[in-house]
Amino acid sequence: MSDNPESRAPLEPQASFRRDDSGDAPRLEVSGEIDVFTSPSLREELYGMIDGGATTIVIDCSHMDFIDSSGLGVLVGALKRTRERGGDFELLGLNPSTRKVFEITGLTKLFTIRD
Repeated sequence: MSDNPESRAPLEPQASFRRDDSGDAPRLEVSGEIDVFTSPSLREELYGMIDGGATTIVIDCSHMDFIDSSGLGVLVGALKRTRERGGDFELLGLNPSTRKVFEITGLTKLFTIRD
């Protein structure tokens, strides 16, 4: 069996986003893995919401399986942009391993996190 890199299927980004504007604050459901490959898409979604006038954004993380430093950087950047406009972020439903990443990095002190 050949181990030719060209014969392997490329890794596909494993994240999806679903926006809901029906409530008091826009809500973004994040599913899958937020990493170096998928964090630009997350940034595009969040900045689009902020630039569209959203002041408070609710991010439903209950289907987010993983987040790396690039994803955390996107969230921090979007939080900063939102707060500069007088708004805030709420993170909902962090699973235990993802919550631990926020705790270890000290980001639980920056973000409003609800179960």
